[in-house]
Amino acid sequence: MERFLNIDRRIIFAAVALAVIGSLLVDFSLPVPATPPVQKIFDKIESLPPGAHFLLSFDYDPSSKEELQPMALALLHHCFRRGVKVIGMTHNPGGTGLAEQALNSTASIYQRKYKEDYVFLGYKPGGASLVINMGEDIHTAFLKDFYGNDTTTLPALQGVESLRDIDYLVDLAAGVTIETWIAFGKEKYQFEMGAGCTAVIGPEMYPFLDSRQINGLMAGLKGAAEYEVLVERKAQAFEGMRPQSVTHCLVILFVLFGNVAFFVSGSFRTQRRPRR
Repeated sequence: MERFLNIDRRIIFAAVALAVIGSLLVDFSLPVPATPPVQKIFDKIESLPPGAHFLLSFDYDPSSKEELQPMALALLHHCFRRGVKVIGMTHNPGGTGLAEQALNSTASIYQRKYKEDYVFLGYKPGGASLVINMGEDIHTAFLKDFYGNDTTTLPALQGVESLRDIDYLVDLAAGVTIETWIAFGKEKYQFEMGAGCTAVIGPEMYPFLDSRQINGLMAGLKGAAEYEVLVERKAQAFEGMRPQSVTHCLVILFVLFGNVAFFVSGSFRTQRRPRR
């Protein structure tokens, strides 16, 4: 057993690489049941009537694309399928291209028209002050949309004067914008809100979920995969769960094997301090 405690780390790296490559090449499915926080976002959008206004904030850049873009696409499929009017925007200048691509590509599948069924307000700096401005008058906050159109002339924004008129908002974030939306938007202007975030900041968002400051949460690739299953459009996130799950299982096996080998070999006895 002693030799197993000194395995060359390159063997472990090779095993992980083979596990990832193998799970990508071999087509098989793993169950991805929806957790309650993800289900609540789905249920809220499912309850929105056609013509309701949904604001999606793309607050991430390409570095977080793999986790958050699948969430955006799944949400847009759900909204466009139900005839909900979508308002897109971003607090991150690196998110404009991702947002535009997601909105236009998904809208074309359902024959949704720009200006009538969805709009993209684009990026504007300001953070908290921008949220407050939107809470007072969304047309003052964004005089023109991403393409230079006067926002007061856009049919999709009819009936929306401020954040108070938004039926539901979801922020997809790789930073602190969820807290910004909560503190300066939701608490003051009283709209319902959900959130999606990268896995690394997911644990920090659960206090907001427990306090009902957000009604639902998608965290990381798993959260995106769960929503893809709910909207019955299994795509990038669902496929990504296969290598991720296999790799996690392999790492767990390595940890268990290492601990068993450590105790069976008796190494722990030699490392114990002598009693005084």
